[in-house]
Amino acid sequence: MDKPPVKNSAKGKCIPPAPQAEASKPHGAQPAPAPRQRLRVQNSKVHGKGVFATRPIARGERVIEYKGEIISAREAENRHPHDPLHPNHTFFFQREDGKVIDGGVRGNSARWINHACTPNCETHEENGRIFIHALRPIEPGEEITYDYGLVLDIRYTQKVKAEYACLCGSPKCRGTLLAPKRRSKTN
Repeated sequence: MDKPPVKNSAKGKCIPPAPQAEASKPHGAQPAPAPRQRLRVQNSKVHGKGVFATRPIARGERVIEYKGEIISAREAENRHPHDPLHPNHTFFFQREDGKVIDGGVRGNSARWINHACTPNCETHEENGRIFIHALRPIEPGEEITYDYGLVLDIRYTQKVKAEYACLCGSPKCRGTLLAPKRRSKTN
């Protein structure tokens, strides 16, 4: 059985934000209004649903955490949907320790972030948590994307590449969600 596709392990490190202290409120005081959501899920030109900025996001800013149930790679194989219409569509994200985050179970809107070959974000792992950070300034209305960099332990034939076709529309599109294979050095 082929292994289910999982989004590539995160690169780099990041530091979680410091917790904010809760201000004491007088009895009966109204709570402060919730801050405006900075992301929204809507239909995407790239693929199905996507995540879009609702306010400017600065370069280097933490955009969102990729959340979901933490499972083993074996459990991810068992959960793989094997849907003939979308045979390789999952919300799996593999961590550096080999565990998998299943964004389809207890996940958040980060599971809707689409792939792009020239993304505006990248992933970082810190203590088993995956965070998406902006690579450059992102404008309101712009879709949030990162390079999935999928890695399979099989030969990348044209058929396999087509099964993982990329629709990002970038002039530098690789045509596939798969990470380029590393060439082995021979002496």
